[in-house]
Amino acid sequence: MEKLEFRTLKANEIECRVGTINEKGLTLLLYKDARCDMNILDETVGCLNWKREHTRDNANCIVSIYDENKKEWVSKEDTGKESFNEAEKGLASDSFKRACVNWGIGRNLYTAPFIYIPASKCKISKNNKDKFITLDKFYIEVIKYSDDGNEIIGLAIKNQKNERVYIWKKV
Repeated sequence: MEKLEFRTLKANEIECRVGTINEKGLTLLLYKDARCDMNILDETVGCLNWKREHTRDNANCIVSIYDENKKEWVSKEDTGKESFNEAEKGLASDSFKRACVNWGIGRNLYTAPFIYIPASKCKISKNNKDKFITLDKFYIEVIKYSDDGNEIIGLAIKNQKNERVYIWKKV
C-alpha cells in the first residue's frame, strides 16, 4: 500500500446536526455516519480487505486495511464517546468513525466553516422545559473541495422545504 487515497464525501453522505441554538438562530455541524465509512472502505479497498475491532468495551476501535505488498494488516485506532440515545451503540459507532478519519475518510469535514442559520431562516421555539429547539431539518445542497480534496472551499445548505438557508463562498 503506497498511498491510500479515499474520495471526498458526496453531498448526500454528509449530515447536518444542530450544534447550538438560541432565539437569534442556530449553528450546524457537519458529520458522516458509520454506513458512509463502511461504503467508502468497501469501494476503495474491497469488502474483504478491511476489518474493524473494538476494545475497552467499545470505547476504542481499530480499523485495519490489508496491505497486499507487505502481506500484513495495517491498523489505525481511535476512541469515541457515548451518544445520548443508545450509549453503547453510539460509543462503538463514534470510535469507528474516528478511526476512519485517521485513515483520511471525511477528514476534510474539519475544515468546514462556521455555519450559522439566523432565526429568520428557520423555525425556533421553546419546549416545555423552556429550552430552545427546532424541528427543521437541514441537508447539504452543494459542497466543493480544493483540488487536493483536503479542504472545503464552498458550501450550500437547504432546509426540508428545499429553501436555501446558507451559502458560503458562492458554490
